[in-house]
Amino acid sequence: MTVYPCVKVNLGLNVLRKRPDGYHDLETLFVPSGEYHDVLEIIAGDDWSRTSASLFARYGASSPVRFPVSAGQDYEPGMPLVQAVSEDGKLMITIARKEGVDWNPLDDLCAKAYSLLDKDFDLPPVKIFLEKLSPVGAGLGGGSADAAFAIREIARLFDLRLDDAAMAGYAARLGSDCAFFIYGRPMFGEGRGELLSDFPMPCLDRFDLKIVVPDGISVSTADAYRGISPRVPEIPLREVLMRPVSEWKDLLVNDFEATVFAKYPVLASIRQSLYDTGAVYASMSGSGSALFALYGK
Repeated sequence: MTVYPCVKVNLGLNVLRKRPDGYHDLETLFVPSGEYHDVLEIIAGDDWSRTSASLFARYGASSPVRFPVSAGQDYEPGMPLVQAVSEDGKLMITIARKEGVDWNPLDDLCAKAYSLLDKDFDLPPVKIFLEKLSPVGAGLGGGSADAAFAIREIARLFDLRLDDAAMAGYAARLGSDCAFFIYGRPMFGEGRGELLSDFPMPCLDRFDLKIVVPDGISVSTADAYRGISPRVPEIPLREVLMRPVSEWKDLLVNDFEATVFAKYPVLASIRQSLYDTGAVYASMSGSGSALFALYGK
């Protein structure tokens, strides 16, 4: 089966305090968006792929395919189609991306998702085919979505009998926002973002969501956190989200905007342009660089 990992935006993002473990406690509302998506296929090792021929035809003709051998080895980035086989031979992963793949496929979160489950379930061999269409390094969580969808697909493929909570537990070990993508509906995130609770937002049905990804700007999450001064807001985020969307402009804050906009003023200009074109609310997603806006239908 082929699945289509989506992206997310953050409605509000408050960085509350630094934790003893070096992470930060935060609160945010994760909202899924299908405006961007990847294409992911996972099959048993001896099965026939529906996507591999298409990927090689569209991405492999322009340059040779790279075959790194093991995670962490020296790897020449930038090839549009890369493929790797794990040292034990149980995993083959192929990744295609028009802009080039700048990471070793065996370090990809999809590969790590398989390895995580393999430790507990001694899985059969698999082949993973991933076409990266969502922006990388834009605060939209595309890689986290790939990991969560991989966990769900592997659990389905091998009938691991994992419920959503169990899959979310595995996903949280791969990244702070991975668990959210197991559920695929608005979820309030706390802790590092992995502590999730349902938070229905029927008001969003009255708005169109538009995502803008600026060219040439990729914000390092680590750098974004280094500029943060943690604080507890006067009005709790849950309370702000329950107010009319027309009031969010002055109340619903992403704490990363102050430092990221200072370094990349063009992002602040883009947000203002979204308001100038009629957005009811506009903000940066995560630590950036993507921005999004809500427009009344």
